[in-house]
Amino acid sequence: MKVLFAGKDIPVLGEYEVVVAGAGASGICAAISSSREGKRTALIERYGIVGGNLTSGYIGPIMGGTSHGTISEEIHRRLKVEPRKVHNFEQAKIELALLLQEAGVDLFLQCSLADVLMEEEKEITGLVLATQMGLSAILGKCFIDSTGDGTLAFLAGASYEYGRSDKLVQPVSLMFILGGVSSDAIYCEGVNPDVHVPSGNFIRVCEEACEKGILPPKVNTIRIFHTGSPNERMINATQKNYVDTLSSKSLSDAEAKVRKQIQTIHTFLQTVAPGYENSFIQGSSSTMGIRESRRINGEYILQDDDIETGRTFSDVVVHRANFLIDIHNPDGGGQAEGVTKSAQAYDIPYRCLVPKDVKNLLIAGRAISGTHRAHASYRVMNICMPMGQAAGIAAALCVESGVSPLDLDVSVLQDRLIALGVDLFSDDQIEYPFNPSNREV
Repeated sequence: MKVLFAGKDIPVLGEYEVVVAGAGASGICAAISSSREGKRTALIERYGIVGGNLTSGYIGPIMGGTSHGTISEEIHRRLKVEPRKVHNFEQAKIELALLLQEAGVDLFLQCSLADVLMEEEKEITGLVLATQMGLSAILGKCFIDSTGDGTLAFLAGASYEYGRSDKLVQPVSLMFILGGVSSDAIYCEGVNPDVHVPSGNFIRVCEEACEKGILPPKVNTIRIFHTGSPNERMINATQKNYVDTLSSKSLSDAEAKVRKQIQTIHTFLQTVAPGYENSFIQGSSSTMGIRESRRINGEYILQDDDIETGRTFSDVVVHRANFLIDIHNPDGGGQAEGVTKSAQAYDIPYRCLVPKDVKNLLIAGRAISGTHRAHASYRVMNICMPMGQAAGIAAALCVESGVSPLDLDVSVLQDRLIALGVDLFSDDQIEYPFNPSNREV
């Protein structure tokens, strides 16, 4: 079977009921949830590894908190996540792929999203993929954008916001792990004034090194986390500001620069921190972590006040989401607002997952509808995974009932989530292995 695209026939790789673009934390949860509801589900991923920041992105610990019973808990059990420690990325690459296979998801790796096939009235009929054999298509009935950048929604004509009022976004970073570290060597999960090295308070020593040019520009904070090994440390420190996260040229330039920063930061730690003298660079993320890009305009835009006051919603699909308003300074080092501000446990309503401009599309992950500051709280993986679960089940229900996401009876979605054990209305909240209330990450 072939379809017409850009004046030529391209092969169809398959026809599905639900198609998910992006196999990061929210995408795998969306695809698993849809497939478990009995819907033929395809998951598209541009890399050769599933998991996104859970695996190739080297992001750990897995941050954020929500109510009990979400798919996040299953992922934690599957990856054997230890409290306040970085999970095993290599094992996660295997386990997450197995989880998708067990759920019956058809996985298409090494396939980049190139364009969409559309009906006249804002309805997607398929995705155009760039493959090793050229352009191919995947056809579907309901689609989920879990690309992080809102790429599918953008290609389908959805409107979006970008960055804060001056259009600057949070800086990009690249994570790395040091091996050969003494078991008693320091770790500093953020702005912790109690961490010291021989030359003084560790935070201040980092700030002074940045001022003197010993550390790279704007790298004035080095966040150090435990992994599952006493002789390893995960380092979150590299930083490149003023990156256009929607520009391939800007991203390519930033990727090269932040990778070079790893050696400089490592040498600094060897010099100032006891226990790091014989350390070595053991591994690094395959690609940069992008904190912020598009935020797709939905039926509701999650507001700053919603996050700060802990607002609840009648159409809740993620309950008691909780993470600090963590804005890495778009225009400098450290945090944008001087101090890290806490959020109250809040709801994410279904309307934030439903774009205004496309009929059969849902959003899951950091590209949902919200303000710049609200996004800084909900962008973390323990909150994005339940978004994926809700989107996957919503898509399955839309296919089943023959309605668009906008017309879906939200109470039916909520009933299904509750039947699966998800708490949507109580005051209980689960504390995941790393859910700080007053620390930078």
